[in-house]
Amino acid sequence: MKSDRESRALAGLSMGGGQSLNFGLGNLDTFAWVGGFASAPNTKPIGDLVKNPSEAAKKLKLLWVSCGDADFILDVSKRVHASLSELKVPHEWHLSEGKHEWPVWKVDLYYFTPKLFREVQ
Repeated sequence: MKSDRESRALAGLSMGGGQSLNFGLGNLDTFAWVGGFASAPNTKPIGDLVKNPSEAAKKLKLLWVSCGDADFILDVSKRVHASLSELKVPHEWHLSEGKHEWPVWKVDLYYFTPKLFREVQ
């Protein structure tokens, strides 16, 4: 069984999305694959999430940020996406049609999961 950081992923939805970004980006020696789906307002400010953008860019295999275009907490994911872009931290941004509901998350999960544990993204 593999136990290195490149064999570990962390992802979550809503409150779990914020927690996944908070914990995953704060522990890049433990996780190489991190996903936040419709991340809630418990998501830390970008300065707390990414203390060293060049290190994050090197260590992350995949950083996924997604949300529905009519989600009531879309502003959180948009802020994370914009801040990551400004810091030049590679990530995938996915905006689906819909609200804070299962059909949106199902689409995001469909696109996210095949990217896990792959060398070529």
